Amino acid sequence: MTDTVLASLADGVLTLTLNRPEKLNAFNEEMHLALRAGFQRARDDSQVRAVLLTGAGRGFCAGQDLGDRDPRKGGPVPDLGHTLETFYNPTLRLIRSLEKPVICAVNGVAAGAGANIAIACDIVLAAKSARFVQAFSKIGLIPDAGGSFNLTRILGEPRAKALTLLAQPLPAETAADWGLIWKAVEDEQLMPEAQALAASLAAGPTLGLGLTKRLIQAAATNSLDQQLDMERDCQREAGRSADYAEGVTAFLEKRQPEFKGQ
Repeated sequence: MTDTVLASLADGVLTLTLNRPEKLNAFNEEMHLALRAGFQRARDDSQVRAVLLTGAGRGFCAGQDLGDRDPRKGGPVPDLGHTLETFYNPTLRLIRSLEKPVICAVNGVAAGAGANIAIACDIVLAAKSARFVQAFSKIGLIPDAGGSFNLTRILGEPRAKALTLLAQPLPAETAADWGLIWKAVEDEQLMPEAQALAASLAAGPTLGLGLTKRLIQAAATNSLDQQLDMERDCQREAGRSADYAEGVTAFLEKRQPEFKGQ
């Protein structure tokens, strides 16, 4: 059992809290595996209808813990490609393929892979004091954990290049203005607002929300014809769901729907 990622389930929301605050929640192997297990639980457990990811302490995540990779200690040169393939990439694929909403509440600095895990989530809220740092160039590395993919598609090539080449901190409010995240909120309102948002999504039509996520993520690489066909197929699936029947019934009866996520 590990406490590097805290997990709690309430009202359909699985809250995952990165929990190495003394290291600004930097990743070691134990935390990698614990976070992956959390998202696997979200995938497999029908009681989970939304995920809220955040960090303990004063930071969200400082990326990879470099303490065990000190070149001054000697030893073999690390295979960072192996680290990505074994730890980061499977988790990123789980987040993106999970057909349930993933909300990220960035409570402080999000640096390196920590920043890129955050922006891989579906809806990102950040405390106004938070900042996003593509810190890779400071240690001679390239942006990973999906950073080169997501930054370019969200912000465009000029801003993606400047952020990654210069490694300058991006304040939360600027990140929101640029469309990198959903919004920046007052520090004391971050968790209440994120929790309310997650609860609202968990009470929603989970199947339809998941299909919507699938469509939006496919749109960047699909042609219009491909996207229209995909919309047709997803709408057919959504239209056969119990949630659709409940939504229409509630509309006609002028009441709030009671979705079951089916």
